[in-house]
Amino acid sequence: QVQLQESGPDLVKPSQTLSLTCTVSGGSITTGNYYWSWIRQPPGKGLEWMGAIRYDGSTYYNPSLKSHTSISRDTSKNQFSLQVSSVTPEDTAVYYCRATQFPLVYWGQGTQVTVSS
Repeated sequence: QVQLQESGPDLVKPSQTLSLTCTVSGGSITTGNYYWSWIRQPPGKGLEWMGAIRYDGSTYYNPSLKSHTSISRDTSKNQFSLQVSSVTPEDTAVYYCRATQFPLVYWGQGTQVTVSS
C-alpha cells in the first residue's frame, strides 16, 4: 500500500517561497499510472486541488494557481515537491499530498503551513 508523508516548514514569511516535499513509500512515483497531487485546505474552506505530476513526469496545474505554483520530483528519492512563490496570508492552509490510481486514492496526513511575518 502506498504511503505518503509531507514535510517542510510550518511557517513562511509573506513574499517568500513555500516549499514542501512528499516522500512516497510502498510504490514508485515513476510507474503504475499514478498521478501525484498537491491539495490544500485553507482554514474554514474546502479542499483546493493545486496540481499534479504524473508517473511519466507530465505536470498539470490549477489554472488559478499556475502562475506561482510549481511541482517537481526527485526520482532517486521517490519524492515529489511543491513550490509556491510570493506567498501571502491567503496561502495559509493544511497542505496534503495525494496519490491517485483510479479507483485507488492515498492521502498523506497533511501539514499545516502558516504564512505570517
